Amino acid sequence: MCLNMDMSGICISTGSACSSTSLEASHVLLALGLDPVNAHGSLPFTLGKWTTEEEIDKVLETLPHIVAKLRAMSPLYKN
Repeated sequence: MCLNMDMSGICISTGSACSSTSLEASHVLLALGLDPVNAHGSLPFTLGKWTTEEEIDKVLETLPHIVAKLRAMSPLYKN
């Protein structure tokens, strides 16, 4: 996911900066009731003061295509 988003010009990460050295699932997502597998599979988005509507639109346009591509490649995903 990260590589595909990066290739589309969108910078993301798989976790917060404050937990960048940990391989544990997000304690926030676990506290919300997500199981560890889904918590590890999460993709957090951060909006800042300078995030533009165009940047959000680009993510909303790009993300579904990447998800579809990765699902089509995955032997684990079932429709």
